[in-house]
Amino acid sequence: MTTVHERVAAARQMLGDAGIGALEAASSARVLAQHVLGWDTTRFLTSGHEPEPGGFGDRYDALVARRAAREPSAYITGRREFWGLPLEVSPAVLIPRPETELIVEAALEIFADPRQRLDIADACTGCGNLAVALAHELAQASIVATDISADALAVAQRNAERHGVADRVRFVHADVLENVNGPFDLIVANPPYVRREDGPALQPEVRDHEPGVALFGGAIGTELVAAVVDQGVARLKPGGYLMFEFGFGQEVVVETLIAATQGLTLIGLRRDLQGLARMAIARRQIDA
Repeated sequence: MTTVHERVAAARQMLGDAGIGALEAASSARVLAQHVLGWDTTRFLTSGHEPEPGGFGDRYDALVARRAAREPSAYITGRREFWGLPLEVSPAVLIPRPETELIVEAALEIFADPRQRLDIADACTGCGNLAVALAHELAQASIVATDISADALAVAQRNAERHGVADRVRFVHADVLENVNGPFDLIVANPPYVRREDGPALQPEVRDHEPGVALFGGAIGTELVAAVVDQGVARLKPGGYLMFEFGFGQEVVVETLIAATQGLTLIGLRRDLQGLARMAIARRQIDA
């Protein structure tokens, strides 16, 4: 009789043959198996040598076929973890990336006292990952989270409710920070920043499945980054912080944008595990 591990090994090979890299193929094969079985990783490792339960093979193979067609695992399972929190995701929202956790890390370094009362805005919230993570860590924070997509806001609302922070996060249908007044101690954002012409070169998982409204930042890619800077500075309290993600190779544009924005000072850039600059920290001048 086929064991769970044997079934997963076959799936890993199938995903590799479909053009998925070895590490991602292994991760996807395991995650999909755990999803079908309702197992955590420990259970998978300790019990996977046992014969597969009845009905597992058919259900699992159907999901593996979807992954082999390059549908992201997170959309298949409807879940992605961010900052240790399981979040609902769907094709209405961008799948949270690990590098976006740099924003949470920076925010918690600056606002280290969880008892501090804070007014925070999260522009382009998507599934609400930044808003929910910050509300989870900062118990006295009140957060306004915006998105141009009503479908994304519905997902974000459910994530806030799931993690018990819905009473402190208000979701607003808005383009970046339009019609959101502030002032805020902290504004965070992960805006769309991919150039439209770069779309065909994206991985199939991204190009064919993730929402374009959450990916593409315009003809040059940084139009919405510029909107975050322009709208953000006007909504910060004196001494307040602006933190936002940007794309590969866009750090010079970001530095130029901040330098040209009256009242805003660049504090620094943060780099991901590959050493690439991926997020900016700026502060509104006290006398601005």
